[in-house]
Formats: sequence, structure tokens, C-alpha cells
Amino acid sequence: MIQRKILDNLKEHLSQKEISLIIGPRQAGKTTVMLLLKDYLDKRGESTLFLSLDFEEDKQFFVSQRSLINKMRLEIGEEKGYVFIDEIQRKENAGLFLKGLYDLNLPYKFIVSGSGSIELKEKIHESLIGRKRIFQLDTVSFDEFVNFKTNYRYKDKLPDFFCIEKDKTKEFLIEYLNFGGYPRLILETELKEKRVIIDDIYHSLLEKDIAFLLKVEKMEAFSSLIKVLASQIGRLVNHSELSSTLGISIKTLKNYLWYARKTFVIQKITPFFRNIRKEITKSPVVYFYDLGLRNYTLGRFGNLAIPSELGFVFQNFVLNLLRDKLRFIAGEIHFWRTKDKAEVDFIINVGEVIVPVEVKFKEFKKAKIESSLRNFILKYEPKQAWVINLSLREKIKFNKTEVQFLPFYNLSVSSDIESFSAAEVRKYTSSFQMNLKNAKNKT
Repeated sequence: MIQRKILDNLKEHLSQKEISLIIGPRQAGKTTVMLLLKDYLDKRGESTLFLSLDFEEDKQFFVSQRSLINKMRLEIGEEKGYVFIDEIQRKENAGLFLKGLYDLNLPYKFIVSGSGSIELKEKIHESLIGRKRIFQLDTVSFDEFVNFKTNYRYKDKLPDFFCIEKDKTKEFLIEYLNFGGYPRLILETELKEKRVIIDDIYHSLLEKDIAFLLKVEKMEAFSSLIKVLASQIGRLVNHSELSSTLGISIKTLKNYLWYARKTFVIQKITPFFRNIRKEITKSPVVYFYDLGLRNYTLGRFGNLAIPSELGFVFQNFVLNLLRDKLRFIAGEIHFWRTKDKAEVDFIINVGEVIVPVEVKFKEFKKAKIESSLRNFILKYEPKQAWVINLSLREKIKFNKTEVQFLPFYNLSVSSDIESFSAAEVRKYTSSFQMNLKNAKNKT
């Protein structure tokens, strides 16, 4: 069993009346997490009920709110209990359905899951404002992967493991970059079976989430789009060029890109500008949520070999680490490029503070700042800049900026980004409260 960090967060939320809404990619482990949570409650002697809209026999209880209430009362009674609903996106008007149940003030705590779809991501959010807390479960993270691979022997001392077992850490990294984080893939040891599983995951995504939920036509064009995007992660998305290549209109292309984002296939990064209008109108870059899925679409699953390609996949990997650490912080991630082709991979933006992040899939012997990062530092004068690499940890000064060279594993179990984020959020909150106080005094 792969231990998931989200389980502890869900346990902490059990005492809250809000609906615990678990979202994330198909087959990322949502059902397993819910069953583990149910088992935890059962062992505490709590009353529980698990229903899934993937089960034909359970669908009858979702014909109406009254049907579900009758089922809950039959199984749990009138006392406190916990109701698990899996694959809620299969219920039409799921948001209004759950809102009605919640507003009846029943003695039940609802834990609900669903894969990414328009119904789940959009309408549920609107209907359940103030009634739910969202928990996003992505595929297995790198530190969860390493903990599993080492039988949880170093669970409380991963930073020490990474620093001491550098060869083993890099071996784990290469495996993760090749196969990604889908739980079924990690649990399977045979390469042939891994390929069967990733094929099933990909076609399940197309046939269930994309075709059925989103009513997308021309599935061949959609599949081709994902393949093209996989070949150009970290590079600018040219809508005109893509629509011409795929033989679809720009409007259809933009819809497909939106669908791919809402189903947790791709993630979009916009350029960094002080002018928000420019940020919205300029071309974005695209990365994948799961690296194994990206590799599969290109026939590279399990056989990444070209250093340049490993570099782009490593860049995607670092983005996922950054996003994970910024998830509960009011921060954004952008990229920076100029007409002269100077570029910085990522710009972390928290409040009014920015941190440029360069990603290098290489073993540095000594710290060296490349010209693009120098240009950004000279223009924006950030207090910090990061160069994420394979092994070097060192700090140097350039102009007034502290440039930190950090091994990738420092982000995986990071203290750096979390301490930075916490400090900046406190600063930003303090500044906001001060401005609010001054405004009140003036009135």
C-alpha cells in the first residue's frame, strides 16, 4: 500500500461539517484513499456508508435526494455517520444535488470524490460555495514514491536519505521521470505489465472523461493534440500552428486545451508581466500533471534516453514540486521570455515578491549563473533566485540577489520554499491589514 499524505489532511477535516470534496486525475488513487478513510472510521466504531456511481446497483439511490436519504437512514440510522460518495461526476447536476443534501442539516458528514470534469470542476464549485473544502489528489508524488520504494524506512528522515544516498536518489529520480506516479504503475514491477496499465489509463481517460463527460467529438484530433503537446512541454503554444497541424478550428482547439486542463492532463503556465493584460493575451506554455502519461503518448514510456528530453521532463517534474509546495499559499507560477530569447523557466510570485527559478538537469561542479537569469535579476532585482539542479547546494551573490543552487530533492521535502512562502504570506497579510486599518481611519 502506498501511503498518501492527503489521508492525514482528510482525517483532520472529518470533524468539520463541510463536505470533503476529493478531486484529481482518473486512477490517481481517490477511491483507495476513501476506502482507507472509511476503514479508519470503522475501526473507531463510527457508522459509515460507501456508495459509488460506478456501481450499477448504487445508482438507484441517486435518482433523487429522498432515495439517498432513505438509504442513509436504513444503513446508519438517525445518528451521526459518515457517507462516502465515489465518482460524483456521473450524477447530473451533482452540485445542486449535494447542496440540497447539505442544506437539510442531516447528521451525516459527506466525503465525496470525482475525477476532473466540467460538471465537477465548475458547477459543483458554484453550487457548494461555503459548503465544501477541496482536496486535490494528484498521482503519487516523488517523496511518496521514494518512501514506498524504501519500505518507509526513512519516512521521517528523507532529507538525510537524499543527502547520503545520492546514487540511489538519482536512480529513483530516473525511474520516476520515466514512469510517473500512477499508483498501479508503481505497484507493478514488470515493464510489460506497466505498459498494459498505462495504455488502459490513457484510453480510460479518453473514453470516460473526455468522450462521455465532455461530449468531445473527433477523439482522434484530441488524442493527436495531447501527443503534440507532449512533444513540446515547456515551449510556447502557438494556437494558429496547432489548429493548422490538427485540422481543427482555433475555437475547437481552445476548447480541447480547456478540456485537457480540466481533466488533469495538462497544466498551463502564463508569461510573467507586470501588466496583467499582457499576461492574459500572450502565448502560454504547457506541462503535464503526470510524466508517465506524457511519455506514453510519445512512445517514450520507460525508455527516456536523450539528455535534452530528460531535461524537459525534469523541468516538468520541478514544476510539479513547486505547485505542490505552493498549493495552500496565495502564490502563482509563471515563466519569463523576452524578444531576444532570454528565458527563465519559472517565476514564483507571492504577493509582491518574485523568485526566478532556473531548472538544470546537470551535476554542477561549481555555481554558475547563466545570462538569462542574470538579465532577469538585473531587470527586476529579486531578493532571491533559485537554480534547481541534480546535486549542488550553494549560495552566491549576484548584484543584490542571493542565488541559491538547490538539489531537486530539497524541493521534494522542502524547507526552503515553505519557509519562503510562509514568510512572504505573513508579510503580505500584514501589509494588507495595515492598509485596511489606514483606510478605516481615513473614513
